[in-house]
Amino acid sequence: MYSSRRKDLAAIFKAGLERVDPYRMLIDHVSLEGDTMKVRLDESQHSINLEGYRKIVVIGAGKATAPMALALERILGDRLDGGLIVVKYGHVEKLEKIETVEADHPVPDENGRRGAERIMSAADQADEGTLVISLISGGGSALIPLPFSSSEPGGPDSLSLEDKQETTGLLLSCGADIEEINCIRKHLSMIKGGRLLERLAPARSVNFILSDVVGDALSSIASGVTCSDPTTYGDAWRILEKYQIETRIPEPVRQVLERGIRGDLPETLKPGHPALALTENILIGTNTGALNAAADEARKRGYEVVKLTSRIVGEAKEVAKILAGIAVDCAVQSTIASPPVCILSGGEPVVQIKGAGKGGRNQEMALAYLMELERHQELCREVSFLAASTDGNDGPTDAAGAFADLELLDRARVAKLDLGAYLNNNDSYHLYEKIDGLLKTGPTNTNVCDLHLSLVAARDDI
Repeated sequence: MYSSRRKDLAAIFKAGLERVDPYRMLIDHVSLEGDTMKVRLDESQHSINLEGYRKIVVIGAGKATAPMALALERILGDRLDGGLIVVKYGHVEKLEKIETVEADHPVPDENGRRGAERIMSAADQADEGTLVISLISGGGSALIPLPFSSSEPGGPDSLSLEDKQETTGLLLSCGADIEEINCIRKHLSMIKGGRLLERLAPARSVNFILSDVVGDALSSIASGVTCSDPTTYGDAWRILEKYQIETRIPEPVRQVLERGIRGDLPETLKPGHPALALTENILIGTNTGALNAAADEARKRGYEVVKLTSRIVGEAKEVAKILAGIAVDCAVQSTIASPPVCILSGGEPVVQIKGAGKGGRNQEMALAYLMELERHQELCREVSFLAASTDGNDGPTDAAGAFADLELLDRARVAKLDLGAYLNNNDSYHLYEKIDGLLKTGPTNTNVCDLHLSLVAARDDI
């Protein structure tokens, strides 16, 4: 019974992944027709005339960038002159013309810094006869760290990569969401917040973007390297104050932000900048697209579908309580639909790390959901749950996410595992490892946030 539902959950999740497969998205929606590159999406159409460009190059960064690059090589063929992308370790493809640099995520490393420098060098070499195609996906922000440099006019002492690493680590552990983290990253960087676009001018650029950001704000995806930025140095400082870490950041970081607030440093790219007229941003894949494909698969398997939202944020364990409550009510009272039902949502919750364990936001959400099933177990034999990251890596683990149902709860009880203790220690991975409740997909080479799936079976199905 429960194993069958877990198979359904895994298959529904897989269908969502396939919809946002970055290779297929470009192959299916981008074509070369004579001298014109055509982009046909449900919501928009784009035509890029390639005639007159002496050179076409690719740059990019993100977990999904390698399969996007592979697709572009096959679409453009001999029209493509080469390029450079930065991807997460292991997220690679065999490319013929585009060079790949592997780097670390979510905390940046030296490989990423060198890759970012080379991307900026390529931007400096581009001119009016160059078309630059940027491939951008989730993870791009951490993968191309380029700390602020004192070589900038009026600049501060140079930031080191260690300064960026320490700051990123603080932000990840305090529970800041991705938009807040990226706001600070943009104001400590020479490439983010539209600064890459400034360096590309006078070359023209077309940017294929896969969104890993709730709400799909272009300025937040990979910290908005090819668009304007509405945030300021002051916004970045207020985020540090919100999480009470402004006294814990490295001194050089504090100096950069303070000088920026005083106006001694240039701001990120703002609306109206002339470089914006030279670029076109094309959103090629989103969490909503994955949810729609997951919904189609759930219907094929006999479930009525309720799509809640693609904008889930907040503390993962608190979100779990809400989603579990919705599912239990549906099982008991058919509140939002009559079972069998698949309840779908997506987004990117956060975890405030207080313990010393191992896990990720989806595993933590699944563990909190499991604890809710324990509280209401006499009412929820029909309920099963999966929370998983579409990139296949939930936090610093090799799992995409984890399941929750009463059979897994029984396994934990037999093994005498204290669910609350594991949750308080942020150690969801080791608990789920012991009860065989992890979902492991391996790297998916895509990233459109997370999917949360609750199945509510009909009572006569159990």
